[in-house]
Amino acid sequence: MDSSSSGAYQHEPGNAPPQSGGGTGVNKGTRAHEAVEHSRSLCIAVDDFGLHAGVCEAALLLAWQGRTQAIGCMVGAPAWGQWAPELEEIDPRQTEIGLHLDLTQHPLLLQPQQLGPLILRSWLRTLDRTSIRSEIRAQLDAFEQQTGRPPAYVDGHQHVHQFPVVRGELLTELQRRYAGNLPWLRNTARAHINTPMPWRQAFKPWTIEALGSAALTRQAQAQGFRQNAHLLGVHDFRGNEDSYLNWTRRWLGACHSGDLLMCHPSLGIHPHDPLAPARLHEYQVLSGSAFGELVQEEAIRLEPLGQTLAQRFSI
Repeated sequence: MDSSSSGAYQHEPGNAPPQSGGGTGVNKGTRAHEAVEHSRSLCIAVDDFGLHAGVCEAALLLAWQGRTQAIGCMVGAPAWGQWAPELEEIDPRQTEIGLHLDLTQHPLLLQPQQLGPLILRSWLRTLDRTSIRSEIRAQLDAFEQQTGRPPAYVDGHQHVHQFPVVRGELLTELQRRYAGNLPWLRNTARAHINTPMPWRQAFKPWTIEALGSAALTRQAQAQGFRQNAHLLGVHDFRGNEDSYLNWTRRWLGACHSGDLLMCHPSLGIHPHDPLAPARLHEYQVLSGSAFGELVQEEAIRLEPLGQTLAQRFSI
């Protein structure tokens, strides 16, 4: 992807400064002025980088456009090896690169498995700790080898990072590797959305949170890990572009500083991806001018969560 990809977007509403190694960023005075104008900060995180070319290209274009501030990588996924070198063009001060821990779809050592049985075995504490530990280490090794640096953050594909057994092994390994410079971790706590919604839409965020958010937060805080405040972006992957735009309106309205909005965009339809139509809708909305206008209307500042947390913990 050439540098012209970013230039086409840099004057649209809601965009962060273009990704560049050439010193074209906003100066300190401008950033101070922005902090006064914008009442809330938000980090938009693209999940599933490495799954297929459409997801990877969408993530990179959104980063160049200033519409994503975090990219989560699946290091066992089919397109990871081909697309990972493209991450070198991303300025880590504007878009953080993290590990999207995957124990279900494309793990490195474990056999792929369905989410339901994994949840059951984790809650029954019958998961093999040694196997989970080895898988976590292998994925962190693969991430470091390809990117040349530790992950800025860690979360989980299908939120597996917060499950019993998994969370304990993950925190232990992250402490062992990165003590003194710990990555931040995704918190799946729900945000309160005032607008009415169908029970199915309200139930899904509650379910995700109930699968381990509180326990992970207790353990993470005790060990010095930082987390986002709430998780936005949960939906049922149904509907069309207009319905996803309406969801973003709800999420931005409910946003508090330090929240994280996860998304799963793709630039095109992949034949073996069951979420392909929804991914395309997400990309079209997130890259569009209407979303940028919503960000401005809500007085939201898009920035990497690490920056938000650094400011908060330095006070």
